[in-house]
Amino acid sequence: MRMGVIISTYNSPQWLQKVLWGYECQTDPDFETIIADDGSGSETRRLVEDFRQRGRLNLRHVWHPDDGFRKTEILNRAIEQNDCDYLMLTDGDCVPRRDVVALHKSMAKPGHYLSAGYFKLTRPVSHAIGQADIASGRAFTHRFLRAAGQPLRWKNARIAAPAVIGRWMNRMTPTVASWNGAQSSTWKSDLVAANGFDTRMQYGGEDRELGERLVNAGMKGIQIRYTAICLHLDHDRGYVTEEMWANNDRIRQQTKASGRTRTPWGIVDESVAAAA
Repeated sequence: MRMGVIISTYNSPQWLQKVLWGYECQTDPDFETIIADDGSGSETRRLVEDFRQRGRLNLRHVWHPDDGFRKTEILNRAIEQNDCDYLMLTDGDCVPRRDVVALHKSMAKPGHYLSAGYFKLTRPVSHAIGQADIASGRAFTHRFLRAAGQPLRWKNARIAAPAVIGRWMNRMTPTVASWNGAQSSTWKSDLVAANGFDTRMQYGGEDRELGERLVNAGMKGIQIRYTAICLHLDHDRGYVTEEMWANNDRIRQQTKASGRTRTPWGIVDESVAAAA
């Protein structure tokens, strides 16, 4: 099975660097890393080239010019422009533990998608984590995080839970196995059948709407939030507006009400035919 990891980014090279460090030290190195870049500048381009020169990742940089928030468009291009069978989609602020790729591969199942979550860090801890912390795995331990100043509560037990406990928590959690932009995976053919992301959508629920169409098509989510661990680096979201949320919520409600499985505004633009 040829696997690809699609990482979305926009002008956040400091965070993307930490994320790529995480993918460099995966226990299963047999995957393609695809950067879905929503118009970042030269600093990100240099960073990606530096990682390509290091030779530890099979890197592809899919980029388009900066013309506002067009994350869904660049993700669709990234989905289309690869030869993988199976795709994991994640964000450029989510640092993976070293077993994440292996876990997604081992649990891939026809007719299903995998739904993971993230462990949200504070801003100071996000800055404090370095390459050695990620490569050694200590960044994913309670001891390290507590020493770095991260508040730890009972609900964050998953960060260092033994595998058997994590699997039990996956089964017992009441949280719905939705498609989450932080870390989810499925077969490329199913993403293409859904026509990818709805490009009318900007920030706020665009990932969930894709998942809702997958469910409408008969797919089922598998919960892995307590075993597939990633650290979410904290940052501002100055690009988010109430209008974005309202528009996205309207589209999601339409998807739920209609039961549609494919968007006309996706990888292939079918919007003219849909409006006719």
